[in-house]
Amino acid sequence: MNTRVIPIASGHVQRAEPHEHMEHAEHAASVVLKIPLTRRELLRGTGVITGTLALSSIFAALAPSRVWAVELQGLDSHQGEVILAFTRQVYPHPTLDDAVYALVVKDLDAKARKDPMVQQQLASGVQQLDALGGSNWAKRDTASQARDVASMAGTPFFNTVRSTAVVSLYANTLAYTHFGYGASEGDAGYLYKGFNSLSWLPNPPASDSGPIPSDS
Repeated sequence: MNTRVIPIASGHVQRAEPHEHMEHAEHAASVVLKIPLTRRELLRGTGVITGTLALSSIFAALAPSRVWAVELQGLDSHQGEVILAFTRQVYPHPTLDDAVYALVVKDLDAKARKDPMVQQQLASGVQQLDALGGSNWAKRDTASQARDVASMAGTPFFNTVRSTAVVSLYANTLAYTHFGYGASEGDAGYLYKGFNSLSWLPNPPASDSGPIPSDS
């Protein structure tokens, strides 16, 4: 069976030359959403989480397939799914694709694979969440999930997920494109794509803005 699936690659920042927004999105998709895999290849690890890019996603028309997958080696499939749902509650962005949250799971999986203590901490956290939900916590309604996450704030499990997610979730080209952040494109991206387009703040006086390199 040759199910066409794209694996989630490294979420680390990839620097790109300045170009138009759609071209930047295509670059992001090509960097983070890569090579097609067969089902047989996906089953090499201890687990896998999969999902589908939303039709409204800017990446849906650019990636070779809307279906994505993350192969896990330190966590199992259920643990990966619960941690992804937990991360969505810690850093909620309703329109952000699960594929971006999967980058957090991928990085936590790498930590679990290298450190048995982290692996046990994550496994225990998932068990605790499942106990709160009565079964699979990932299927719990969002209001209950939010209460459960709040009740676990400050625990080692919560802190490990939060501290990993704050980097993995935002420091990648998919998130940059989704949020319209242009800093990864150098000065042209930082100065002209996002930095000067804060619609919720008044424009500062020109004298307080400082020089722009292209002006000198």
